[in-house]
Amino acid sequence: MSTRHGIDSGAPDRRPDASMTLLTEVYRRPLDPGYALAARRRAAGEQAPPGPGRRAVLLVAAVLLGLAVTAAALTLHQPTSSAQRAREVLEGNIVERSDQVAALQEESAALGEQITALQSALVGQGDAALRTELAAGTVEAGQSEVTGPGLRVELSDAPSAATSDLGDESRVQDVDLQVVVNGLWSSGAEAVAINGQRVTSTTAIRSAGSAVLVDLVPLTSPYRVDAIGSSTRLQTGLVRSSAGQLITALRSTYGIGVDISAQSSLDLPGAGQVNLRHATVPAGALPDALVPSPTATPSAASSPSATDGSVTSSRGTGVAVSSTAVAVAASSHDARAGASAGGPRGVGEESS
Repeated sequence: MSTRHGIDSGAPDRRPDASMTLLTEVYRRPLDPGYALAARRRAAGEQAPPGPGRRAVLLVAAVLLGLAVTAAALTLHQPTSSAQRAREVLEGNIVERSDQVAALQEESAALGEQITALQSALVGQGDAALRTELAAGTVEAGQSEVTGPGLRVELSDAPSAATSDLGDESRVQDVDLQVVVNGLWSSGAEAVAINGQRVTSTTAIRSAGSAVLVDLVPLTSPYRVDAIGSSTRLQTGLVRSSAGQLITALRSTYGIGVDISAQSSLDLPGAGQVNLRHATVPAGALPDALVPSPTATPSAASSPSATDGSVTSSRGTGVAVSSTAVAVAASSHDARAGASAGGPRGVGEESS
């Protein structure tokens, strides 16, 4: 080999680690010479320990540094004055709007009671059959409160849903509640409510994030579906329907909590008044005293008052009573049509 490879026959012998001086010094003397000298002086007693004044200065400096760090952290975490004012304004608006909603709900309940009283006064005490039909129509339409025995189906998210994504299958979804409500209607339920929200022919059950909306009211787990009727009949019909298959799958496959229990007494609230947009009188539903005579003009049936649900006769009597009867018939027809279709939700049919 030549001198190109680091070997020269005429040169004196070199150490193998001659080119690694820095690494050699680090291995041999890991402590800096200055620190080593100070340590030797301290061990020999040549260097005096720091006095009280120096210690006090160090303590004060450490305290000041800690206060500065704490103040900086608080400044970073504390919102600015403008952000704090904006937050206060938003909180005030939320409280104000909540009070307005509560006041409007109370006013709506009071107006509903007045409407019920006026309807009872218009029907009068003489026509018991019409009063019975009116009461049955308000129950089927979900306008009035109802109390009676029934069945409660409670669905709750699986324990793993607390740490999972919003779309995880271990959560109760809107379609689950739709199928259960349809199953209860098809089993003969007279009235249904979810967490105190009455289900009517116009009720929509939808999802919004981790919550389920029932008529735009957000509900969270657990979901209590209360149905008034014969508990034995409801439970048997629910098990035999596709809703029973879904409940079994929810419990065994996804770990969702399912609790079905018979209730001796359930109190379901009313959903308020229903806006009547169109109504027709079923054949044979109008009393003989209110049937228009053959001499009635066709314009009377197509008049604006007829579109409001009123029927005028050639004698000009019974207009207010016929309006009530038509409204009752329309509400009864809507509720029964929803029940025959699998449930008055309007948000999808029961899967078979």
